[in-house]
Amino acid sequence: MTKLAGKVALITGAGRGIGREIARKLGSEGARVLVNDLDQEPAEETVALLDKDGIEAAAFPGSVTDPDFGDRFVKAAQDTYGRLDIIVNNAGYTWDSVVHKTTDEQFDAMLDVHLRAPFRILRAATGAFREAAKRDAEAGERTARKVVNISSVAGLGGNIGQAGYASGKAGVVGLTKTLAKEWGRYQVTVNAVAFGLIATRLTEAPAGTGATIDVMGRDIKVGIGDELRDAMEAGIPLGRAGTPQDAANAVYLFTIPESDYITGQVVVAGGGLVI
Repeated sequence: MTKLAGKVALITGAGRGIGREIARKLGSEGARVLVNDLDQEPAEETVALLDKDGIEAAAFPGSVTDPDFGDRFVKAAQDTYGRLDIIVNNAGYTWDSVVHKTTDEQFDAMLDVHLRAPFRILRAATGAFREAAKRDAEAGERTARKVVNISSVAGLGGNIGQAGYASGKAGVVGLTKTLAKEWGRYQVTVNAVAFGLIATRLTEAPAGTGATIDVMGRDIKVGIGDELRDAMEAGIPLGRAGTPQDAANAVYLFTIPESDYITGQVVVAGGGLVI
């Protein structure tokens, strides 16, 4: 018996990297998955991969920063699958500058994607979780539903050049702890995973090569230098950067029945990195 059989999971930023691996992990345990990505093509690529593995999934492309995204995303889950059990707020990117060179646009963009977007999605899900808890109570049942927000060691300890990113990731920790207290009555657990150095397209591209990602028409520089990456890995007790699979496994722990009595917590998936 798979641990998430019959569950429905919404995952943002699931077209690539960590988000794709989260979708594959939860799907491999029986969850049906609504796959979001900013761009349609990667979202559909993830759905095709899941379909090949026998996992039921649907694509829901679009920007999590759109004001009505949360309402539409939650409605799509209910329209497509008739229920909502797991939300993983994973979408995000970095747009770095030291503070005196950080523009209002940069700072706002980081807060929009890392904090305001999860807030809107979770606000939109309140009714679905409340009604599900009411039905469970009337049937004499108790079913845990799950929220996993993605933070970062930058949100817990700060990081040079990441005033906006760190602020957004710190804010989502506060959101996590608040909703854990508000939603306990609905039997919804709300936890966060703070990632350390994970090998993705945001970190793997060599610095200085001009590597960028396109985010809604903005060319955002990505990548860190080999020297910096080596220094960062040297500070990790396990001696290496994490893989997207490592990151997905950490998220998975907060979605399974064994974590039904754990809420309001932040776990660092960083190979033993001390903040």
